[in-house]
Order: sequence, then C-alpha cells, then structure tokens
Amino acid sequence: MDIKTLIREVPDFPKPGISFKDITTLLRDAKGFDYTIQCLAEKCADLSPDFIAGMESRGFIFGAALATKLGAGFVPVRKPGKLPAAVHAIEYELEYGRDRLEVHQDALYPPGSKVLMVDDLIATGGTAGATAELIQQAGGTLVGCAFVIELVDLKGREKLPSVPIISLVQYEGD
Repeated sequence: MDIKTLIREVPDFPKPGISFKDITTLLRDAKGFDYTIQCLAEKCADLSPDFIAGMESRGFIFGAALATKLGAGFVPVRKPGKLPAAVHAIEYELEYGRDRLEVHQDALYPPGSKVLMVDDLIATGGTAGATAELIQQAGGTLVGCAFVIELVDLKGREKLPSVPIISLVQYEGD
C-alpha cells in the first residue's frame, strides 16, 4: 500500500505558496490507517520504548495507536493550560512568535524511561525539537522519533538529537 496516495495535498493552505499535507484522508481510510500504524510499529519495535510521547493534536492520534501496538504507555504533550497536574514546560520559537508545550511532571516514571516521540509531520523541527528537550527535562530518555510525513527540504531533522529518526513518507520541494 502506498501511504502517500492517501494523503491529500491542499494548495495555498494556510497561506499562498504552502502545499498542506492533509492526513484526514488517510485517517478516514481504515485499512490505510491500520497499515500506517503497522509500518510505524515495524520500524520502531527495536527501539523498545516504555512510552510513546505524542504532540498535540495529531501526534495523539498516531502516538496512541502506536502505543497499543508496541505495548507502551502513551504520554500526551500538550499546549499550555490543558494538563491538570504539575507540569514541565518549554517555550520555543515559531516562524512568527513563540509557543509553549507541557507534559505532566510524573508522566515519565521511572526516570530514565525510554521514550519514542511520534507526530504526523516534521517540517522545520521546532515543535519536535522542543518536545525532545521536554522529554529530557521530564527525566525520559529519547530513543527515537517517528513521523508519518517528512518535509525534507525544511531540514527539521537537524533540530533533533542524534537518535533514530523514522519517516514513512517524504516530500521534497514543497
């Protein structure tokens, strides 16, 4: 199965010149979504994570499904003010401004637990790089990063630590 054929490209969204990679068409295809999770599981199994950390919001979809396949716990990495208990937080730069991510302070127990970061897409690497730092701040050991989509030309990998980085679908020149 070719996962790329299940991803809709929306030209000029959210602004002119951007070719948005829409995963809702992948998610609505039950066999395609299952195949995507199976591919991620096969490529990540050797990392033996204790936890999957998924970033809000599409990372929740892929991360939670992958966690069940790998027998790992799931840890949500959220926008500010969404988690009810004490949090670790990190601020990071966006193209226009700053953002913040949070994770519960007790999410990665015991300290040193192996964590696989999962999201739908890596572009410039800002969110992924911040999440990698947040995992370390919370006492976890990042063992890898997995993405359904990678926008290769934006060089997001360069903002990540030296761990295995897996992407199922690559786009160049977008």
